[in-house]
Amino acid sequence: MVRETQNNHNNQHEKEGSKGTILLVDDEKDITDVMKMRLDLLGYRVVVCNDPEDALAKFREDETIDLLLTDQRMDKLTGRQLMEKCLEHDPYIQTIIFTAYGTIDQAVDAIKAGAFSYVTKPVDHKELEVKIQQALEKRNLLKKVHDFESMMEGGHQFAGIIGKSPKMKALFRQIVQMAPTDIAISITGESGTGKELAARAVHLHSKRNQGPFVAINCAAVPESMLEDELFGHVKGAFTSAVGTKSGVFQSADGGTLFLDEIGEMDESMQVKLLRVLETGEVKPLGSDTVRKVDIRLIVATNKDLRKLVDDGQFRQDLFYRVQVAPLELPPLRERKEDIPLLLGHFLNQATRKMDKTIRWVESDVVNAFCRYDWPGNVRELKNIVNYLVAICQRDIITSDLLESTQLASFLGISSLPSLKDARFQFTKEYLEQIMSFAKGNVSMAAKHAGYYRADFYKLLQKHHVDPDIYRNKQKRISTQELEKI
Repeated sequence: MVRETQNNHNNQHEKEGSKGTILLVDDEKDITDVMKMRLDLLGYRVVVCNDPEDALAKFREDETIDLLLTDQRMDKLTGRQLMEKCLEHDPYIQTIIFTAYGTIDQAVDAIKAGAFSYVTKPVDHKELEVKIQQALEKRNLLKKVHDFESMMEGGHQFAGIIGKSPKMKALFRQIVQMAPTDIAISITGESGTGKELAARAVHLHSKRNQGPFVAINCAAVPESMLEDELFGHVKGAFTSAVGTKSGVFQSADGGTLFLDEIGEMDESMQVKLLRVLETGEVKPLGSDTVRKVDIRLIVATNKDLRKLVDDGQFRQDLFYRVQVAPLELPPLRERKEDIPLLLGHFLNQATRKMDKTIRWVESDVVNAFCRYDWPGNVRELKNIVNYLVAICQRDIITSDLLESTQLASFLGISSLPSLKDARFQFTKEYLEQIMSFAKGNVSMAAKHAGYYRADFYKLLQKHHVDPDIYRNKQKRISTQELEKI
């Protein structure tokens, strides 16, 4: 039975000023007294037990416990046995085991069984403090991933992003994993894929979610005004500066700054942006005062920044600053199973906004939506839906409404490919996906496809799928060899 997590768990910690709840277990009272005092001073809520069976009972009763801190050698239960019983009730509980030098092997075995780490006696309290913090961070991340997966089972929205396809679920998992780290994130994707929504999702799942989220499109601001937008100015900095203005860096202080279309930024602004990222300081136009800012940077572009670097249009040092954690948004044509969801979502939005009632959509309309490649991605789909709702005079979206749109050619059977062509295209796409998954390993791909290797290789040749494209040709370097490079 899995222990239910209380919805007010985090709120309770915040109200108590606690950084987390620790169950401290050792059959020597003198040790637990001293350790509780130290942990209290660090801001943790500590539940103490000198009997492991009592500790198990308290763990089952207290659903706010985040970390088990236990001695390995005790009379009634070992630390590992206590941990294993706790894991039956809460698979996300983290455990740190105290061990004497003579029982380190047992502690290592406990790690293999699910413990986070161990600390040898006598305890180095600085080392213990670091491990506790790391263990609690791991627990919080595991819980977020669990909450995300539970949310995805019950619906198909994630922080305002619609999707149920494997590519979108993988994207959502990446966001959940990256968000708490505070590292710079670079979002790439075609125009209209929802890069700002992804940036907001990162912010909402980050430690800065109580701070501001400030977005600016670098391509939408004239070059002559971009510096003023980013850094602000003081009164009298230039002719029209009749007052003081804060730039977006100051506005985003304590939160997240999203720079969209960073690839459009000219070289002089790239230099100034790099300096801010290196120093954490901004200087408004016309001011001699430097101001400290604390921001989490997220950038986005529909261009290939690496190619811009190679072409000399984007600074390499800035590239490495902003490309710490890449996040790629798939185009809509690569996740067509999400189209009916998006169609329904935007229909509901548009009907509410226009105060209309639309109850039905003809199947031919849905089929046309699913067959169209959407070069403008989600933004284009939303615009088409808004248009259809605006001109619809009944409670049903019919195929005739598409006649003046770019989807008109996808209505009716005339535009359908032949069965032979459709089968060829499906097989080709399947082979490309499985070769990507297998990283060009033909034997592995053939096994997954249920084919003999020779027959599978012939299939690849017939459909012009080259395994070399999917192979990682980089030389593998051992961690020991890294020191010799």
